[in-house]
Amino acid sequence: MNLTTTESIRVLRQLQLDSAKTQTDRNKLGQFSTPTALAVDILKYAKTLLPSDPQIRFLDPAFGTGAFYSALLQQFPLSQIVEAIAYEIDPHYGNEAIKLWCDKPLQLNIADFTKAVPPNSDEIKANLLICNPPYTRHHHLSRVEKLRLQRVTEQIAGIKLSQLASLYCYFLCLSDAWITTDGLAGWLIPTGFMDVNYGQPIKDYLLNCVSLLRIHCFDPVDVQFEDALVSSAVVWFKKALPPVNHAVEFTYGGSLTEPKMSVMMSVESLRGATKWTKFGLMSERVISQEQSLRLKDLFTIKRGLATGANDFFVLKPKQISAYQLPMEFLKPVLPSPRLLPVDEVKADDLGNPILDRQLFLLSCELSPDEVKAKYPKLWEYLQMGVEQGICDRYLCKHRSPWYSQEKRPPSPFLCTYMGRQNTGRGRPFRFILNHSRATATNVYLMLYPKPVLAKVLLEKPELVKQVWEVLDRISDEALMSEGRVYGGGLHKLEPRELGNALAGKIVEVLSKQPVD
Repeated sequence: MNLTTTESIRVLRQLQLDSAKTQTDRNKLGQFSTPTALAVDILKYAKTLLPSDPQIRFLDPAFGTGAFYSALLQQFPLSQIVEAIAYEIDPHYGNEAIKLWCDKPLQLNIADFTKAVPPNSDEIKANLLICNPPYTRHHHLSRVEKLRLQRVTEQIAGIKLSQLASLYCYFLCLSDAWITTDGLAGWLIPTGFMDVNYGQPIKDYLLNCVSLLRIHCFDPVDVQFEDALVSSAVVWFKKALPPVNHAVEFTYGGSLTEPKMSVMMSVESLRGATKWTKFGLMSERVISQEQSLRLKDLFTIKRGLATGANDFFVLKPKQISAYQLPMEFLKPVLPSPRLLPVDEVKADDLGNPILDRQLFLLSCELSPDEVKAKYPKLWEYLQMGVEQGICDRYLCKHRSPWYSQEKRPPSPFLCTYMGRQNTGRGRPFRFILNHSRATATNVYLMLYPKPVLAKVLLEKPELVKQVWEVLDRISDEALMSEGRVYGGGLHKLEPRELGNALAGKIVEVLSKQPVD
């Protein structure tokens, strides 16, 4: 049977095996099969990193049905494959894979790779490891299992992983004992480790224990796994200490063999960076503009307020009128970004936003007894919230009284909290200029000018619009590189992440102003 036919059979069998399990069960075990085209692309690229006419000792610690093994056989003749060893923990897939590849030189073990004993001789260790490890999140691992994995990982790789680490992090570190000196490893894993605290030990390992060659981040809109909304990367390294002045290639988008962007980053610059995904996303031009002054130096940035029950606390004028609610406990609030048709919100004489969709936030600091005695209509409305159980919701029951809101005064500048590129606007984030006294809910980030900037804007109010225009010109790639991204291309920015964006252009606008 030729390889093309075998691969077609494998793909069909994979679909059948997947459909025989529930999505929940596969999520717990982190079972997301590698698409054929991606597996082939990875092995094609591996070929460019290996010497000509290599003698390959292949290892796949999470075999599945063998997407990578199939691609290996397509890219290298059997005469060059000295040995192929694999592990698959789930007999549901492993037994079928054994049948499928029974006529090929493959030693497939139905066993847990994290419990397997590595070879004791460098000569018989793998010189090519390719793996899509299980994406099992930490909450699916028992405490006993986490402690075991922590202990064995520290023994083998000298790395102590956080108990928040996903299972793929352990796979990567444990493989250290299975790769020969100068051996090549390619890992298809989520990008998460590059931007979160639990990923720091992984980054330390890649920078200090091996020679990190390249990290390719796929465009998050181009989800690699149809059944897992994660953004993916392929991490390549050689089992050797990094040479002096070593640099790492970061690529982004397209395929491994034809990426859309490429930039080289020194190991030293990576050691000082809290986020790595931005390097694949940012161009040389943006990276070269790194400066010390950030938005956080000019603004206090906070998420908008979280009511805990927008349907109850955010009201339209018709509802206010129908329930006869007192306006002294209502303040204007901006609609969600998808319902906000303008980026510059103007105000009427009362300071209310001039919008077709008028909304008001209910918030009262008075005690229940005072409300009942002085504002019977408000009391009646609040009793509806009690009957609906709104007062017992998490955020509400942690407020006193439960119908009061967080303190979020209006801010002149806002930024949307999340968004996608593939929208009508084509941009994931929007900066809003707010002339009104409207506050905002937690779908916005609110930028409050710090005293020095506030003083300048108070003295020169015409600069407010110029500052907004500069904010709006911050490139999408700069903002996306600071935030985080989810499969399907949903980008999010937390206050701290927005605060890390560069602020040099704002300083240029203010440069002729007194800022002492």
